[in-house]
Amino acid sequence: MKTRSTTYQIEQEMAWENPAPGITRQVMAYDGQLMLVKVKFETGAVGSAHAHYHSQATYVASGRFELTIGDEKRILGPGDGYYVEPDLEHGCVCLEAGILIDTFSPMRADFLK
Repeated sequence: MKTRSTTYQIEQEMAWENPAPGITRQVMAYDGQLMLVKVKFETGAVGSAHAHYHSQATYVASGRFELTIGDEKRILGPGDGYYVEPDLEHGCVCLEAGILIDTFSPMRADFLK
C-alpha cells in the first residue's frame, strides 16, 4: 500500500470513487498521519452512521447537511465545519447537494486501493 500522496493533486487527473449511492469521493493528499478527502453528495444521499478510530475534522464547502454526531443533531451549510472525536458514531443526510472536505488523522488506510 502506498503511504503518501503525490506532492500536487490535480482534480482532473484524480479518480472518483463511489462508496455509497449518491456519494462520490476523491482522496486527495495524505501520509501516515493525515488525509484530505473531497466528498460530493447528491440531495438525499445518506452517509450512514459509523465510527472509526481516526480523529476527523470536516469543512462544508457547499450544500446543506443534517449531521448527527453522538446524540447531537445539527444542520450545517457552507462555511460551517465539525469535529468528530475517535470512536464516536456519526453520520449525515444531504439536504441540498454539496461537497464536504474531510480530514482524518491518522490517514484512512481503508480508503486506499
